[in-house]
Amino acid sequence: MDIMNIVYAILVLGVMGAIFGGLLAFAAKIFYVEQDERITQVRECLAGANCGGCGFAGCDAYAAAVVAGEAPPNKCGPGGKKAAEAVAAIMGLDAGAEVKYVAYVPCSGSCGTAKDFFEYEGPADCVAAMRFGNRGPKACQFSCIGLGTCVKACQFGAMRIENGVAVVDREKCTSCMACASACPKGIIQKVPYEQRVLVGCRSNDKGAQTRKLCDAGCIGCMKCQRECPHEAIKVVNNLAEIDYAKCVGCGRCAEVCPRHIIHPQKVYVQDN
Repeated sequence: MDIMNIVYAILVLGVMGAIFGGLLAFAAKIFYVEQDERITQVRECLAGANCGGCGFAGCDAYAAAVVAGEAPPNKCGPGGKKAAEAVAAIMGLDAGAEVKYVAYVPCSGSCGTAKDFFEYEGPADCVAAMRFGNRGPKACQFSCIGLGTCVKACQFGAMRIENGVAVVDREKCTSCMACASACPKGIIQKVPYEQRVLVGCRSNDKGAQTRKLCDAGCIGCMKCQRECPHEAIKVVNNLAEIDYAKCVGCGRCAEVCPRHIIHPQKVYVQDN
């Protein structure tokens, strides 16, 4: 009797499985949406870093957006010009002028110049350090913590820590901005590669307060603003800001900065 019950139960489960399997197969056929083959083609042209630098969740999402006409073909930073041209060819579009961007850490508060808020002895991780006072071990709340969380996030070896501050290798950087996403202070910026001068500070504290906290912070003295012949740099909210559209890279602002926090950048122009 027990054996018959077992056999009966197995038969019932088998029949139910067959019925539900058939229903699922029928539903899959009814609701199947054919995917545009160009999505796969575009996906194969991308770098495959899944870094999110294009503004989408990953390479698959970006490829789908390109095919849907919701994204341009030149947003894959790691893939660069080669990927942009390949994607544009698939879509029958012009790749457009390529503007190269790189990450930049606007902080000059290295060891010896930035005052300490407290002596940190925890894990070498910026997120962990932020749990103490919600600002990190340096006194300036706008400063780079310098424990290398961004370095670990970079897939291309373009980040390093120098004297307590994160530094970007501009020639290795693909502008994926994974470093910016990893930074708990959100201080890492995306800037044009060809920008000749950049402000190495992001403090909005008044000059007197900045002097107390860091020997290499912008004090809003406006010398750079007065010196610029193109009105490309202005002090806004106690911080010098450059209008990249107006800046010609003459470097006169860097020459007069008393805090030496406006940094000339090396730009290598490749011949076509």
